[in-house]
Amino acid sequence: MGFYMVVVFFGLILLFMGLRMVQEYERGVIFRLGRLVGAKGPGLFWIWPVIDRMVKVDLRTITMELPAQEAISKDNVTIKVTAVLYFRVIDPGAAVTKIYDYGMATMQIAQTTLRTVLGQSALDEILSQRDQINNELQRIIDEHTEPWGIKVSTVEIKDVELPQNMQRVMAKQAEAEREKRAKLIHADGELQASRTLAEAAAAFTAEPAAMQLRYMQTLVEISAEKNSTIIFPLPLDLIEPLLGAAQNLSKRREGHSDTPAS
Repeated sequence: MGFYMVVVFFGLILLFMGLRMVQEYERGVIFRLGRLVGAKGPGLFWIWPVIDRMVKVDLRTITMELPAQEAISKDNVTIKVTAVLYFRVIDPGAAVTKIYDYGMATMQIAQTTLRTVLGQSALDEILSQRDQINNELQRIIDEHTEPWGIKVSTVEIKDVELPQNMQRVMAKQAEAEREKRAKLIHADGELQASRTLAEAAAAFTAEPAAMQLRYMQTLVEISAEKNSTIIFPLPLDLIEPLLGAAQNLSKRREGHSDTPAS
C-alpha cells in the first residue's frame, strides 16, 4: 500500500512539473533531448520533465527604432537618417534555431540596408519619394530575415537631417522658385487683361452705340461721387464737323482780307 502511495505521489509531482502554459500571443518551442519537436500553444499543455525543454517566443509585432545612420547620397550629400522597423515572428522554430538573437540580427540588417539604399538614391528622391524608398527597404530586409522565420511588415523613414549649408541652399532655392511662380502668375494675369481690353476695344469700334452707352455709364459713375467737378468725354465724331466748319469760315475770312480794295 505504501509503495502505491509513493508511486502516486511521484506521478503527481511529475505531472505538475511537466505542465506548461503560454499566452495567446506566445508559442512554446519544444526541444526533446536537444532535438526540435515543434511549437505548442497557446493554452495549457504538458511536456516531459527533464527530457523536454521549452523556449517561449512572442508572436506580437515588435516596433524597433533604428539609431541615426549617417549616409552619403548618390549626389554626394551627407545626411543623417532615423527609421522605424516593424517585424514579427511567423515561424517560432526557425526564430529559435536559425539565429541566436533575431531581434539584434534584424536591427543590424536594417541599419546596413538603410545605408545602402540611401547611398543609391539622390537627395531629392530621398525627400520626395520616401514611400518608394520605404517599400524598397522593407523588401530587402524581409528577404534577409525570411530564413529566420521573421516577417518585416513595414519600414518607415522617420527623420532626415541635412547639413546647415545644404539647408540654406534649399531655402534659397525654394524662395527663388516661389518668386518665379509669382512672376509667372502676374505675367499671365497681365496677358489675360490685355487680351480682354483688346476684345473690348474691338467691340466698341464695331459698335459706336456701345461707346455712347459707356460714356453715359461713366457720367453716372462720376455723378455718384462727392466730387463737384464732372468731366464729360465728348466723342471725336461729333466734334469733327464743327472743326471743319470753323476751318472753312476762317479760310473765307482770310480770302476777303487778301482782296485789294478798288
